[in-house]
Amino acid sequence: MTTFLRDTATVFTREVRPSLREPVGLLFEMGQPLLFLFLFGSLLDGAIGSSWQWFVPGILVMMCLSGPMAAGYTLLVELLGGSLERLMVTPVNRTAMLVGRTMKEMAVLLCQSVLIIALAVPLGFRLHLAGVLAGLALLVLFGIGLGALSFVLAFKSAPSGTLFYIVTQTLLFPLLLLSGVLLPMDSGPDWLRVVGQLNPISYIVEAQRALFAGNLTDLSVLSGTAAAALVAAVGLILGNRAMRKGV
Repeated sequence: MTTFLRDTATVFTREVRPSLREPVGLLFEMGQPLLFLFLFGSLLDGAIGSSWQWFVPGILVMMCLSGPMAAGYTLLVELLGGSLERLMVTPVNRTAMLVGRTMKEMAVLLCQSVLIIALAVPLGFRLHLAGVLAGLALLVLFGIGLGALSFVLAFKSAPSGTLFYIVTQTLLFPLLLLSGVLLPMDSGPDWLRVVGQLNPISYIVEAQRALFAGNLTDLSVLSGTAAAALVAAVGLILGNRAMRKGV
């Protein structure tokens, strides 16, 4: 266990160091969420009751999809460049490689989420501290699964990388729209609502909105937590298997 923790810390430090050296890049990644927050959120203000309580959790889920899910790009670059192959021959624990990389993505996601929440408060977002903390924990659980699945996708996409770009560019946006992140699904046609109910992300979005509104005992919290836990479990199992198999 001591060796595993040490290896995890080593991988985490290796992954987070470039971000600390160039923090501007992290702010640049937040360009789209900030635009949605200030422009799209302002358009919704008044059109939906408690619009900021409704919209801010959706923005955070959108960040979770675009951040950890794209984390495999770094791994893919290392795969194509050969640096990961050199890392694989070291005695570093393979599972620690997965956990350390995932922890780095979660640290970035948490920092960005706190910044979004802080910027939303002056706009009218009401801060329910217990609900926000629970919502962030749920977001991390979901992000862990997405990050691990992203690494699996990177391994499956080598050596060309085409599969990674196809999935991240064509699959994520429909999933985002069908989760009701930007607009309520209730206003859509029946067939669209049925498709949305098959999307596990929609349950996580609803759970986030309940938590950020301070409704910690809402039934949607249970279903959203179950969906996030399922994604995390599948991601970690497949990610650990892919990392152990290696290149």
